[in-house]
Amino acid sequence: MKWTDVQRIAEELFDRHPEVDPNTIRFVDLHNYVVELDDFDDDHQRGGEKVLEAIQQAWIDEAS
Repeated sequence: MKWTDVQRIAEELFDRHPEVDPNTIRFVDLHNYVVELDDFDDDHQRGGEKVLEAIQQAWIDEAS
């Protein structure tokens, strides 16, 4: 999984962290959750603010 797999990442986060409200997650925590996913295989430094915003929004949509 790469940073560009926004929807897949959001689905994995939704399944793995049901106790987390994606509306209030800090980007530092979100970044850590993404790079800790079992199938994640991308440069950890490439997860910038824009991609994290996209992942957060997709996770919010998944949780709705």
